[in-house]
Amino acid sequence: MGPTRIRTVLTMGGNTKLRALRLDTGNCSWASEGVTRKTRILDVVYNASNNELVRTKTLVKNAVIQVDSTPFRQWYEAHYGGTAGRKKRIGEEKKEEISQSTHVKRKNAARKEDSKIGQLLDDQFSTVSLSACIASRPGQSGRCDGYILEGKELELYLKKMKMKKSKKVI
Repeated sequence: MGPTRIRTVLTMGGNTKLRALRLDTGNCSWASEGVTRKTRILDVVYNASNNELVRTKTLVKNAVIQVDSTPFRQWYEAHYGGTAGRKKRIGEEKKEEISQSTHVKRKNAARKEDSKIGQLLDDQFSTVSLSACIASRPGQSGRCDGYILEGKELELYLKKMKMKKSKKVI
């Protein structure tokens, strides 16, 4: 975390690697929707290999990180015409609808029928951050690419993070 700091490292044969010492942004993909957005990395929350890597916030492959949900929420609202993660309150008045053509209204209505976000992912949209897993090797490529956790994988990692927190309390 922090301002981007990338170093060039010489390797065998005169080739070079880019070593990311610090990164504050990365590309995350939302696989079920087929969308990739550049997003801000907030924190490292889980690493299966070593808790020291979580404490020092080291970005390595397969580390679970928290990323900013804003780019994905904005895409969802623009694509489906609805909200993601915002609970509707009883007695809340509807906002004035944006004027749209009938074609756009029909298109959004058809998309809404097919859109299904898991409950755990929808709960994360109501917060500022989403859980993501790093798929690239930041120390080798100088980039941090990953994917948003959803479904069974998200459920597994949330359970593991909860277990680690409960062990710290005892």
